[in-house]
This record gives sequence, structure tokens and C-alpha cells, in this order.
Amino acid sequence: MTKVRTAALTVLLAAASASALAQQPISKSQTLRETATIQAIDQTSRTVTLRFKDGDEDTFTAGPEIQRFNEFKVGDSIEMTYVASIVVQIQKPGAAAAGTTGEAAITRGRGPTPSGTMSAQIKKTVTVKSIDPAVPSITVMTDDGRTVTRKIEDKKNLEGVKPGDKLDITYTEAVLMSIVPAKK
Repeated sequence: MTKVRTAALTVLLAAASASALAQQPISKSQTLRETATIQAIDQTSRTVTLRFKDGDEDTFTAGPEIQRFNEFKVGDSIEMTYVASIVVQIQKPGAAAAGTTGEAAITRGRGPTPSGTMSAQIKKTVTVKSIDPAVPSITVMTDDGRTVTRKIEDKKNLEGVKPGDKLDITYTEAVLMSIVPAKK
């Protein structure tokens, strides 16, 4: 799942930073799908080793929130869908900053095989520190003092944006997972 998440975040950040600075809210989303086969299960440590289609293997620990762990079987497949979206909008002068908020939630599936969804949404307000139209790129400061610079694909998206502007960013991600029993 780490590969899926990393790929999705890379694509989203590139897409969002490429067009997120237009005057109207900009929304970008990415959906990635992955299937892995359970290679090994350790009931004591609650770990599952998965093999992905490309042959890579990774081991994950299932926390106590995974209530149907005992139903996992070697040979079963886990189908995963990772969805991420980002919305960015320039704030109007004097508008209150969103600050940083975020909550995670787990929804258990009710079907005949184990399944569930984990989701989270984070809202942040960042302040534009500088713009380099030659690259083109933008540098922002987060509310916790970190400085982040992103390359912008289309310099038109920098028009009207200036140092001191505030950008509201809403980032949402969800992972949907379900077990598919091995064919006998």
C-alpha cells in the first residue's frame, strides 16, 4: 500500500501545484488500484505478508480495529483502491484562516468477507512567501513554520498570486480494502 500511496501523493502534488493557484477553487483527484496476494499470516503478531503483481512483498501489522483478522487466509487476495483529492483556493483578504484540522475514520464493511474503508481529511491554510516566475515555482509557509516550494507547470496559475496571500488547502484520502477468497 505504501507504493500506491506514494504514487498517488506524487501525482496529486504535481497536479495540484500545477493548477492550484487559479482564482477559482481547483480540485484534483487520483484513484489507484492494487491487488496483492496474502503470502503469510502470523496470528500472534497480527502481521500479514502481501505479494504485489510486480513481485514486491511487504509485511503489514493489523491493529485491533481489524476485527475479522482471523478470517484472512494465505492465498486470498486483497483488493485496494486508494483515492486522494486536493482542493486549493486563494482566500479573500481578511478571511479567517482554516488553521490545521484533520480526522481519520474507519468504516467496517458488512459483507461476507472482511472489508473496510479508512479515510481522513486535512484542512490547512498556508501563506505565500515567494513566487519565482522564471522556474515557475511557489514557496509557501505552513502554520507550523515549515517552508515548502513546489514547481508550477503553467505559470498562468501564478497570475494574481502574491507574497502574503493565503491559500486554503483541503486534502482528502481514503483506502478501500476487501478480501477476495482464493479460488479453490
